[in-house]
Amino acid sequence: MENKNLKNGIYYATIGSLWWGFLGTYFFQYISYAGTVEVVVHRSLWTCVILFLTTIYFKKWPHFKKIFFNKKNLFILFITSILILANWTTWIYAVSTNRIIDASYGYFIFPILNVFLGFLFFKETMNKKRMISIIIVILSSIFLLFNFESFPWVGIFVAIFWSVYNLLRKKIDVDTDIGLFIESLFALPLALVFLYFIFQNNFNNFSTNEPLSIFLLFLAGPMTVIPLFFYIKGLEKSGLGTSGMIFFITPTSQFLLGYLYFNEPFSPEKLISFIFIWIAVFIYMRDLYENN
Repeated sequence: MENKNLKNGIYYATIGSLWWGFLGTYFFQYISYAGTVEVVVHRSLWTCVILFLTTIYFKKWPHFKKIFFNKKNLFILFITSILILANWTTWIYAVSTNRIIDASYGYFIFPILNVFLGFLFFKETMNKKRMISIIIVILSSIFLLFNFESFPWVGIFVAIFWSVYNLLRKKIDVDTDIGLFIESLFALPLALVFLYFIFQNNFNNFSTNEPLSIFLLFLAGPMTVIPLFFYIKGLEKSGLGTSGMIFFITPTSQFLLGYLYFNEPFSPEKLISFIFIWIAVFIYMRDLYENN
């Protein structure tokens, strides 16, 4: 059963990571014309609506009540709602200002933090091969850092917000979708306040005169819920370390998309880091396969 859970966790985490890397990056770059604030607002709003409907459809109100009246879980979900909102805002800002590469740097160093936090707080296995893979990633990330034209602060913030979010979600035993729903409920009042000011100042792209914009901004909800659900499900079944290493798919996909589609420069230094990071991922995943 444990091996089956691990395999399922790997599948879920892989789907979520691929979705974020390719579809998510392309989609949110495409709707970035609406501006960071409005995109984040609609992402929060429609995520909440979709999860509300799925909670009704799957009749999960008993699960919702059980979590909602647990003070410890509710407090942690309040913190994670702040973290995920901060992560969304930082990442969408990076995408809308053509800093996809900077943001992807954060997703490259995030798994290092995940593996370390998994070892530190959950005593997840850390043998020689896994330690070697982490050291390779650290050296590659440092090399990558010193070959950026400017310090990738958006990437640093993305990595910190997302790794702490993963740690806290791993510490509580809640249904993935219900946990996301409660997080979105905490973010909803702030989203509605910002939405009001956007409309009051005529900064909105969400208008009856623009049906395509309405549809695209609504899609920010499912484009958030689906990959996040898959990845957190993978995190719950496979652990911080495993899901963290699988997550390298996301920044790798972003690099490829930036280079092949958005024509962003792909220097020899970045290529070197790219190769070594994937060597580290191969070492980690090979060890995982041999020991399970």
